[in-house]
Amino acid sequence: MSDPSLLDRLRAARVVPVVRTRNARHAATGIAWLREAGLRIFEITMTIPDAPALIRDLASDTSLLIGAGTVPDVATAEACLQAGARFIVAPWVDPALAAPCRAHGAGLLLGAMTPTEVRAARAAGADVVKIFPAASAGGPAHIKALASVFPDVAFCPTGGVDPGNFQSYLAAGAAFVGMGGNLMDEARIAAGDRAAILAAARAVLPAD
Repeated sequence: MSDPSLLDRLRAARVVPVVRTRNARHAATGIAWLREAGLRIFEITMTIPDAPALIRDLASDTSLLIGAGTVPDVATAEACLQAGARFIVAPWVDPALAAPCRAHGAGLLLGAMTPTEVRAARAAGADVVKIFPAASAGGPAHIKALASVFPDVAFCPTGGVDPGNFQSYLAAGAAFVGMGGNLMDEARIAAGDRAAILAAARAVLPAD
């Protein structure tokens, strides 16, 4: 990772909200509520319409750390990095994503599930290995098993992580976790249920 402080910030945050909504308006609303609760790191997935524009808008606030998720190719990675993304995430191993990340001093998270895939992700230039889907792979027990074999790898489990179990993933050896719909519930956002989103966010904030 070109900027070591980036991984430090991700570890300190413990939880990275994975923003995946059907429209940008819901994404912006949910992010505003999470920011109100005190969260400052967001992964904006490419499944959101015109996601790079949202990244550009958020990245203009220097207090935020913005990443791009579900990045399918180098062209998309470049667009997100140009927009201000500080880390790129793909739920698979794609060696082509390493070069643009290095050129921009950004972090790279590549997806894996098995030990062979973890080695492939690291060989492809991953700074952090994303374990997805974590819950169906075995949950915290799977992370603990991988961490015992790869003690120097920073793992980020996502998929099925929620405010009630994320501490177990951290205790098992995760550097930090990604949390999607269990934190950024689009149905609650659409219904205007700000209180529920704030409550979920506050449940994952580090203790003072």
